[in-house]
Amino acid sequence: MRNLLLATIPAGLIALAALPGAAQAPAAQGCFRGQLDEGYCDTNRDLVADAPEASRQRDPSTLVFAYTPVEDPALYANQFRPFVEHLTRCTGKRTVYFQVTSNAAQVEAMRSGRLHIAGFSTGPTAFAVNLAGAVPFAIKGGPEGFESYRVVMLVRADSNIRTMADLKGRRVAHTSATSNSGNLAPRAFFPALGLTPDTDYRVVYSGGHDRSVMGVSAGDYDAAPVASDVYSRMVARGQVKGENFRVIWESDPFPTSSFAVAHDLRPELQAKIRECFMSYRFPEAMAKELGGNDRFWPATYAEQWAPVRAVADAVNAPYTRAAFDEESRKELEAEARRNAQRTQTQSGGVHNVPQAPGAQGGARP
Repeated sequence: MRNLLLATIPAGLIALAALPGAAQAPAAQGCFRGQLDEGYCDTNRDLVADAPEASRQRDPSTLVFAYTPVEDPALYANQFRPFVEHLTRCTGKRTVYFQVTSNAAQVEAMRSGRLHIAGFSTGPTAFAVNLAGAVPFAIKGGPEGFESYRVVMLVRADSNIRTMADLKGRRVAHTSATSNSGNLAPRAFFPALGLTPDTDYRVVYSGGHDRSVMGVSAGDYDAAPVASDVYSRMVARGQVKGENFRVIWESDPFPTSSFAVAHDLRPELQAKIRECFMSYRFPEAMAKELGGNDRFWPATYAEQWAPVRAVADAVNAPYTRAAFDEESRKELEAEARRNAQRTQTQSGGVHNVPQAPGAQGGARP
């Protein structure tokens, strides 16, 4: 499955993304850090932060867990309640769920030490690794292996759009500037299909996969590239009807959300958390809500996220502090525009307020 995806990306990019330490210069303060932010070291060159010296390691009495807000944060708080209760029993430490409203907030929470365990969406995993010291170790999945998703291009079933070429001159919703499936992968893959975003069609940033799906359904957008797993869950929950959409293109698979631990937790605590993840089997209701997944599978950032890093390289979207700060600013601006639109709609104003061509949100699912 992974080989199919890698085959669609230039070999040189894969080589750079997959090899720990490729084309990196040693860090100035005595340790190698590669792409990691200041304050982190990567002496074994596995692309993630090393545990700090013993005096800086943490052993919190309460563990804080959060899951990526690619959909309604309250929805995930309910879905993951049985697992959070399991972590409390398994680790012997009280574990609480922390609702985050943006991927930027989630990354900052781990960077500041307020978040200890997190499920980061596919794209922001790289920001979490480089800027917050996150160490991915698991992906949810089923009996046969870990879950993957595809980028799917959705149109309404009654649309006259039949092929990707038909999108020229149309209004297409991308989710946010830093989204892997909702923006970066389309920008990496579509030119080879004869379609360049922003040139051949107008990009409008919706702020999320669920918003893109709902916008296509409502006719606000002509089409939208979204993560197939989010779309499938929306259909399964009855938020939208599958017969109202058509998929006109799909990519090869990507890994879904990573589950990561803060690098500076005591190694013994990190090992216990990993053990608690791997031994857990989702209750029936939780498995149903999470697309049939019923367990966690081991994963590493160096291997499973190589195709994601290659896509970012292909479109020159580095996972740096400067890029993160810029996307965080755009995310706040996009949220302000959506709030203004909701207020205008509720007061009887215009239903659809187009965003400026440069308007962008900030999550990388």
